[in-house]
Amino acid sequence: MAENNETQAAPAKKGKLNLIIMLVVVVILAIVLSVVGTLWFLGGGLPGMGDDSGEGQEVAEETFTPSNYHVLDKAVVTTVQAEGRQRYGQVHLALESGSPQALEAAMLHMPLIRSQLVMVLGSSDFNNLQTPEGRQALADRMLATVNQVLEQEGEAPIKRVLFTNFVVQ
Repeated sequence: MAENNETQAAPAKKGKLNLIIMLVVVVILAIVLSVVGTLWFLGGGLPGMGDDSGEGQEVAEETFTPSNYHVLDKAVVTTVQAEGRQRYGQVHLALESGSPQALEAAMLHMPLIRSQLVMVLGSSDFNNLQTPEGRQALADRMLATVNQVLEQEGEAPIKRVLFTNFVVQ
């Protein structure tokens, strides 16, 4: 009887093929997990996996409403509080509103509004008006003053008071 002295080389090729397939699967799995993780952290969730409580509700579309502006003809000028010296403040203003009716109401009551704005500027501290935060606080106080006057007169409020020119010396 003859002996079979040949070595079997076929199982070695099958092992390399399995190794290559496993590496490809691991790489694809890593890519998929990184994409899912990125979507999860940046997007707040995965597409299609959301809170189902809002399905029956329709999202109301926000419509764009352009702002209306009115630039005050004369500047608000008054003395400003400073330590021992008399300082002056001059502010050119514009009023912003979502409706022209609110601006018309503000123009109707402009003498009262200007008087109140002079009081607000005059009660401001000179050193605070030197900083951007101080100027923003002044604009916020002026907005509150204008809206308070308009509210007393039964009118619609305005959105913002804008400085078109601001000088303190």
